[in-house]
Amino acid sequence: MAFYQLKTEQLIPASLEEVWGFISSPANLQKITPPGMGFEITSGDLPGEMYPGMIISYKVKPLLGIPTTWVTEITQVEEKKYFVDEQRVGPYSMWHHQHRITPVEGGVLMEDIVSYRPPMAFLGAIANAVIIKKKLRQIFDYRRKALEKHFGTA
Repeated sequence: MAFYQLKTEQLIPASLEEVWGFISSPANLQKITPPGMGFEITSGDLPGEMYPGMIISYKVKPLLGIPTTWVTEITQVEEKKYFVDEQRVGPYSMWHHQHRITPVEGGVLMEDIVSYRPPMAFLGAIANAVIIKKKLRQIFDYRRKALEKHFGTA
């Protein structure tokens, strides 16, 4: 089965506390997700900050406007350094997303490492080459712009 990674970096001109406060709040996920994905958190009563073991459920429309349930677990958190979310139910055979932040001169370097495996083995590899990789890049490009709008540009 094919396995893929997407890595992104972004310099955010803000303090570590500001960036962590924003990215560790489940309520802000919708702000950095393209509107066309129909992203909606379906979990009730989420706290203000993520914690290990936290389960978050969503409805998304990742492809062709077809609604999909996606459930992730926050498996690791080191405050003001990183957190990891892993898919428990959703469109991928495997999804592991590391969100890392590091203070640097001029702000915070945010790094994302998404490791994933599409469903359907061989067909999933074709779908990744034709659709999935491009769609993920578009989602992270949108997120970059949303974070620039919120924090400014470096």
